[in-house]
Amino acid sequence: MVKKKNLNYDEVAKNIIANIGGKENINSVRHCITRVRFRLKDEGKADDGIVKNLEGVLSVVHGGGEYMTVIGDAVEDVYDAVCVQLGMQDGAGSETEAEEEKKVNPAMRVLNMIVGAVLPCLNMICAGGIIKGLQTVLQMTGMIQSGSGLDLIISAMGDAIFFFLPVFLGMNLAKTLKGDGFLGALIGAILCYPTINGVNLELFGHTINATYTSSFLPVIAVTAVAIPLARWLNKYIPKVVANFVTPVITLAVVIPFGFTLIGPAVNLAGSLVNTGITALLDTVPLLAGIIFSALYQVMVLFGIHTALTSFSFMSLLEGNPDAVMAMSCLVCFAQTGVVLGIYCKTRDRKLKSIALPAFISGLFGITEPAIYGVTLPRIKMFVLSCAGAGITGAIIMLTGTKMYSFGLGVFAVLGMVNPEAPNFIPPLLAVVVPFVVSFMLAYVLHKDEAVHASDSAQITPGSETAVHEKLIIESPVPGKVVSISQVPDETFSSGILGKGFAVEPSEGKVYAPFDGTCVTIFETLHAMGLESGNGVSLLIHVGLETVGLNGKPFKAHVGNGDKIKKGQLLLEFDIDGIKAAGCPVITPVLVANESEVGKVEIENDKIVIGG
Repeated sequence: MVKKKNLNYDEVAKNIIANIGGKENINSVRHCITRVRFRLKDEGKADDGIVKNLEGVLSVVHGGGEYMTVIGDAVEDVYDAVCVQLGMQDGAGSETEAEEEKKVNPAMRVLNMIVGAVLPCLNMICAGGIIKGLQTVLQMTGMIQSGSGLDLIISAMGDAIFFFLPVFLGMNLAKTLKGDGFLGALIGAILCYPTINGVNLELFGHTINATYTSSFLPVIAVTAVAIPLARWLNKYIPKVVANFVTPVITLAVVIPFGFTLIGPAVNLAGSLVNTGITALLDTVPLLAGIIFSALYQVMVLFGIHTALTSFSFMSLLEGNPDAVMAMSCLVCFAQTGVVLGIYCKTRDRKLKSIALPAFISGLFGITEPAIYGVTLPRIKMFVLSCAGAGITGAIIMLTGTKMYSFGLGVFAVLGMVNPEAPNFIPPLLAVVVPFVVSFMLAYVLHKDEAVHASDSAQITPGSETAVHEKLIIESPVPGKVVSISQVPDETFSSGILGKGFAVEPSEGKVYAPFDGTCVTIFETLHAMGLESGNGVSLLIHVGLETVGLNGKPFKAHVGNGDKIKKGQLLLEFDIDGIKAAGCPVITPVLVANESEVGKVEIENDKIVIGG
């Protein structure tokens, strides 16, 4: 995966925090593979229009009570910078987070809890799967003998993360629940204890025979009971002895209870869900495979893909080969095929600079940069990638391919080789055919958008983004033009969002300053992003703190994606209404992509670009 080495992660974090309501609006923060996920006190204070256009941010997604900024490969670096600036350790939340958590849908609370347990060890799970796949290759080629000392060592390397999975999940979940990570790890270790696994245990008049090594749900359920219980006990047990008395009482309650009721119950629930999924795939395998794979990237857009694959993922970690996981891990190659086709076809240097790293990330199973940066803005290409992904599902179901050990991207192929009957051909077909078909269709069908220079602007030969001669942008709002430094908001006055000027409006109207497109208009209508025909991105933010007015003083005459002509009325706003609400009416007008279009200066109350 490729990161932008020149990206200032501290600056990215600072800009995100400033535009989602500031530090005081953030309850907690965590991250997944590509997204920094915030739990906000008031999502209405977050300005999606600005955040989406920040350098280092690919898009914004809302879901499960979280405000998600899609970062891509640099997510851990941005997350670390966010935590430092918030003064939070590992995203620990404020005292009000528990109350905020209660507002979230119960099903999403459970899902967030499970995700919080598994994400920190996902890379190690992937590493274990790769090692198991390589072991199969080494045995097939005769480089190692099955049962030899070296083979056993490799088995330990690959199997340990799965065998002792309850230990790691217990520790992570306990931390997610703001409890003692060692207590969670100990619960997992007890569940893995050899002498009580797979044997008849007489407990409370019942015989229980269960195996919890390599299991997923039991440790989640038991730890989810243990941590609140321990927290409650700590309120009443004297602190001088609580450190060891609380764990004793907690374990004495939850472990027998977990073995007799919780563990068997959640295992049964997981088994029933997997039985239902298997029945569906067995009944209409081809149709189910095509539909699931074709829609998987749409699920990624809405952040619900984890929910729909969680039970299959749990089943896989417990040692059950799974077709759903095979499909979800291989659809990335249809997306990367489209991106490579676009990269090879386009003459747009800006698009090429985005497409190449997105393609490389996609090869390793991380498709958000490809989706948000390349195909989704060109919706036909996104639809084409979904169609190519449908081919993936068809091949997997027709060939009976399943995932045996977890892996992402190119490494997923190793996890789809049956160790008992090795055959690389089916998974390779599920990779190569959708990739090649998607690449060829994208190469043939992709067309660069026509570029029209406005009035005095010309395009530099060989570049569709840099402005060669001067492009002059006059104020889109009637009124007095003032220096951006006069805006009483550091986010704008400091210039971190771009160069430009501000306007003290004399009339509540916004006119198009050039021919182009209304790329974004915020749902509360207080801000919009425009793009000229030659790639200049202009942000117009009417007033300050006007997001909280929920669109009342505004009337839009255009929508997202609408083409605009210079002088066209785009927006009307009530100046007196904004002032009566206690909001400054001063309106920043900024160029958001100076690094791409050339030098930006302010000359005689006008923005001058290029030259």
